[in-house]
Amino acid sequence: MKRHDVLGTSTWAWLILLVFVAACSSEAPQGSPPTSLSRDDYTDRLRAMWLAECIANWTGLVTENMRRGPPFFTDEDWGTRKGNPEMNGGVIDFVFQTPWGADDDTDIEYIYLDAMVRQGGTELGPEEIREAWLNHIEPGSYVWVSNNEARNLMGAPIYTLPPSTSLLAANDQSLMIDAQLTTEIFGALAPGMPERALILSDLPIRVTASGFAAHASQFYAALYSLAAVAGPGQTVRQRILWMVETARSLIPDTSKTADVIDFVLEDYLGNPDVDDWERTRDAVAERYQLNDEENGFKYIGFAESSINLATGLIALLYGQGDIRRTIQIGSLSGWDSDNGTATMGGLLGLMLGSDAIHAAFPDVELSDYYDILRTRMGFEPPHCMDWHPNCLDTFTDMAERMIPLVEMEILAGGGDVDEKRGVWSLPRIDYKDLSAEKNPLTKLDRSSANNRLLRIGDVPKISWSGILFVLSGPSGDGGSEIADGLEFDFSGVDRRLPVRGIVPMFLGFPGKQYHALVLPWGETIEVSVTWQEPLTLQGVRFIEGPPHVLGGLAGAFNSLTVNVQVGNNWIEVEGPPSSGEPDPSTAFEVVEWDLSLPVEATGVRLVGSLTESAWFVTVAELEGIL
Repeated sequence: MKRHDVLGTSTWAWLILLVFVAACSSEAPQGSPPTSLSRDDYTDRLRAMWLAECIANWTGLVTENMRRGPPFFTDEDWGTRKGNPEMNGGVIDFVFQTPWGADDDTDIEYIYLDAMVRQGGTELGPEEIREAWLNHIEPGSYVWVSNNEARNLMGAPIYTLPPSTSLLAANDQSLMIDAQLTTEIFGALAPGMPERALILSDLPIRVTASGFAAHASQFYAALYSLAAVAGPGQTVRQRILWMVETARSLIPDTSKTADVIDFVLEDYLGNPDVDDWERTRDAVAERYQLNDEENGFKYIGFAESSINLATGLIALLYGQGDIRRTIQIGSLSGWDSDNGTATMGGLLGLMLGSDAIHAAFPDVELSDYYDILRTRMGFEPPHCMDWHPNCLDTFTDMAERMIPLVEMEILAGGGDVDEKRGVWSLPRIDYKDLSAEKNPLTKLDRSSANNRLLRIGDVPKISWSGILFVLSGPSGDGGSEIADGLEFDFSGVDRRLPVRGIVPMFLGFPGKQYHALVLPWGETIEVSVTWQEPLTLQGVRFIEGPPHVLGGLAGAFNSLTVNVQVGNNWIEVEGPPSSGEPDPSTAFEVVEWDLSLPVEATGVRLVGSLTESAWFVTVAELEGIL
């Protein structure tokens, strides 16, 4: 007998409709994410996050920087002495410590945790971040690449505040990996709330990352947020795929980061051999390193964002939730192999909890102690046991200090905290409604008039008056850097910019110049950026350049006024800057003026009178705000 003869046509129509509705439910993954969490369970998972991150970090350090290109390590190299001889005797194998030493995969997150606990809130401001970095990070000590640049900028006599520490005009290392290993914690503070995770991590990410590197860090923060709610009743592999696909939805399609995620995921899903992770790693090397220019990309070096995002994702996908296998793959994958490995180890710890980590290493007594003083200074050891003078803290205490911050976020998001039962009701999130439109960096990118103009082919025209000459760096001509759109380009497109690379950076060579150096004629200069078709402006944005140029001290503007061009007329913008009066003690300051009403404009102009000591000034960007 046919089924429709039993159930009836109309009944089957209703069943099909119900199945369709269930399949389209925005609260999925299948099995639905939990609407509540146990405080004790999540505390345990936070502890496991720190523990697993340290296991993965120290295991990955054995192979860090050992294979920057072919021939790469493979599974056959596990257990051999082909690693760094200064780490674990060169043996590529799991590394365990008592206590666990801090490293850059965990220590800056520890600094952020300490700062948040001290201020009693999760949103750190520019001054709070600068103070934390200066108090706890010694210049040149266990700090590299973009983190090193940011620390130097924050500690200079005329200092730079975040997020300007990540502007390409200030930090030409901001497309490196750094923020991918310093900001995952903000996702853990927002369980099941990936949009909120992006807001919390926004400024910490932009301490050191710009463009697609910032997107990669956002992807990681979103993964950590989603780890709290990834589908009960599903296999770990299904949960991981849901997390990756959901976090990916927050990244703009134009970004190199999106290309990396899509490429790795497609190759993984199309691979008939789930153990052949080397196939995808080798394909990544071909696309983003060996044939980068042909594919529209620029490979920068072994510590760059994209290549290491790919290896971390390969370890997560092919590891399929097996913590040992994930760490093995990450450690063997090449390039900066400790960082992505540490991130994914921590992610699995947050997903699976302490029991899973201990079950993965049943014959090892896993230490709970963490020695932050190995790499960072200025912490007093309130939690240290007497038997180890350098041991500062424990993962257990670190997790417990995170809980009040997590509960703040749950309450702020509309959830509930049941103190008696120790249960949290999580905010209801429509995961299928997540998109790059809600990404704070997308909104920032769309506020840039220079970016809008460049993308529609209306190249901005720069005009100067009151100057003897303007000196451009290798990235521009005639001061064109001031309208190149780089400073707020969060499309994530790989513009193949000239940057120093790793070796010149370590030798202290100067960076590329993404600002204009101007020698004035008199006491006032004018600079304008104009275009052909009108744009609706909400304001004007000016970014100053560096204070120290060519061994001298650049003069500051004594006063600033801005104008917008409406028709054939220049109209002065009334009132002080909405961002506050410029501070002569800071560099690369972003100064913004709001218009009382939106206007259809074809240009913006800056008029600046100079201090008496100024014999030149620097300008990084001038643009309208959309």
